[in-house]
Amino acid sequence: MVNHMNPRFEAVRDVTFRKIRMTGSKGPSVDIFGELCFNRKVMEKMLPKEINSHLDEVLLGRGKFNVLYADIIAQAMKDWAINLGATHFCHWFQPLTGLSAEKQDAFLDWKTLDSVLEKFSGKQLMGGEPDASSFPSGGLRATHSARGYTSWDPSSYAFIWKSSGSSVLCIPSVFFSWTGDALDAKIPLLRSDAKINNAALRLSHYFGLKATSVFSTLGCEQEYFLIDRGFYQLRPDLIMAGRTIVGAASPKSQELEDHYFGAIKERVLAYMREFEEEAVRLGIPIKTRHNEVAPGQFEVAPIFERASLAVDHNILLMELMRQVARRHDLACLLHEKPFAGINGSGKHNNWSLATDTGLNLLDPTDSPENSLPFLVLLAAILKAVHKHAPLLRASIASAGNDHRLGGHEAPPVIISVYLGEELERVLDMIETGKGDLKKKKQKLDLGIPMIAELAKDTTDRNRTSPFAFTGNKFEFRAVGSSANCSLPISVLNVIVAMSLNEIMDQLGSKKDKEHVFAVLRKVFKETRPIRFSGNNYSPEWVAEAKKRKLPIINKSLDAFKVLEEKGTKKVFEGVLTSEELDARYEILSENYAKVKTIEAKLLLEIFHTQILPVALQYQKELASIPSHKKKLTALISTAIKKMDLVEKTLLNIEKLDSACRDARASVDAMEQMIDDRLWPLPKYREMLMIL
Repeated sequence: MVNHMNPRFEAVRDVTFRKIRMTGSKGPSVDIFGELCFNRKVMEKMLPKEINSHLDEVLLGRGKFNVLYADIIAQAMKDWAINLGATHFCHWFQPLTGLSAEKQDAFLDWKTLDSVLEKFSGKQLMGGEPDASSFPSGGLRATHSARGYTSWDPSSYAFIWKSSGSSVLCIPSVFFSWTGDALDAKIPLLRSDAKINNAALRLSHYFGLKATSVFSTLGCEQEYFLIDRGFYQLRPDLIMAGRTIVGAASPKSQELEDHYFGAIKERVLAYMREFEEEAVRLGIPIKTRHNEVAPGQFEVAPIFERASLAVDHNILLMELMRQVARRHDLACLLHEKPFAGINGSGKHNNWSLATDTGLNLLDPTDSPENSLPFLVLLAAILKAVHKHAPLLRASIASAGNDHRLGGHEAPPVIISVYLGEELERVLDMIETGKGDLKKKKQKLDLGIPMIAELAKDTTDRNRTSPFAFTGNKFEFRAVGSSANCSLPISVLNVIVAMSLNEIMDQLGSKKDKEHVFAVLRKVFKETRPIRFSGNNYSPEWVAEAKKRKLPIINKSLDAFKVLEEKGTKKVFEGVLTSEELDARYEILSENYAKVKTIEAKLLLEIFHTQILPVALQYQKELASIPSHKKKLTALISTAIKKMDLVEKTLLNIEKLDSACRDARASVDAMEQMIDDRLWPLPKYREMLMIL
């Protein structure tokens, strides 16, 4: 009789003998930065000076692209791409799936009836025509009205994507319908940047700052999990849902707090080094890597850059991380909560505003001239968050993020702002008119002879806050790890633009300091409820938030509703139409329901085809231990009843999550009771600890 090993044990054995993939990669380097990008450095060599100057103006938002230059640019782009091995080109865009999309075409075209040549025209550069009805459109497109278009976005560099020996010229593009409706994530982001530019220029001109354009900047701290691919392939829930639908807690996970910033394992470091090098070749300015809090969890972070480019780069980075993981026999998990009971993964959005002269408007120390403009901008941000907190909540809403928010170092669903001790002191003095705005910097002496005195930071850090000021930017910590950052950044841009315009209207043409402080005093008093410096996880804060009448929207399905409100449509004027916002409400709500339904069906399938047969087999083996058999029999009976309830609740999305959670509890209890040799699914202690 052949003794077949449990596939789970085979996966554990295989991890032991995995060879670390050594690629010869050195990691990030200035020598290779952007070598796969058709960037300014390349354009200066290959394009006439006149066209380069024009593209610089377009990048700064000072005019539309002149299509008369398209053929010249297309020729240069094709020659550059072919020289790097490209055989195909595509318009690379971001439909409302949260991912990227592309349709690849060869450079080949007819030369004669029996010969071809490599050709790429200005018309091909400028746009393409993918079918728009097969993407989520919220009713804006349908099979009988399917025409959609992609159009080159010259503010983002074309790049070469290399995969499986193939090289493709990718042209960053926007995506819209035959009727002109925005069908992607990028159009509203670019429009929101134009809106914040106009508002911030009013601020700059009022205070005499030298600036001709202002744009939002973004740095995305990307968290993720890694597990061995052998474990991943034995988990249908991870493959299809991105998270574990069942799984008992490991006896040891993050309790000892020994993983955060710990030594990076050799296999993980080899993986990091390879995807970072590929990212740098694509012009993604990777800066930081480290172990995160949970076992098997890590983080990568770039230097901040123009927000629209940062979003493109983050989408590319996530795809790179997934692809490179496969080469290392790893699976990269980007879901917000792949494992219950431990840290989830976020994508902290570090947002600020910068001028074309290099001034960071959210850094009061960047220039002596920026002190008052900073306070006015800060007032506008507080006013925006106070008034539009539900919209910010909607911008980070998803089925995955609902599992993460409010637990294990993730910010809660209550949107508040953390400013820190120093800024709170400044705002209090402005409100009361008392105190000294100037304060000497303090020093820290650790009492160790060889350690120099250190300048003490003006504020502590609050990791429980969803929206925290960190010295020269705001960190929007509530964004989920799998999200496309376009929506939260678009929302930030439009609500701050509206609030800033309202404040600038109040300031008018009167420019004395007392007038400015009078306006600021009023805004700071009105927005005091949104400011909170304490522990956002505490039950006391929930009670306090209710007193302050702050919105508490626990479920994403409820958060989406704000997209249909009149106030939202007003704030998005010029960025998204009423119909486009309605469409996004439909898409997000439908996606939420589909995700929940898929997870429920997976739970039922895994239980009936993998868990129940094993439980029944072990039940027979327990004949000689009546007490254990009785306990297991009760668990099986309870699990079957709870699974029946899940099946009956499939069409009731609001109750489905609770039903699945209860059913899972029974399965997880069985995992901790059934003989280890029989359990079919890789366990938490294996997936998280063996790497």
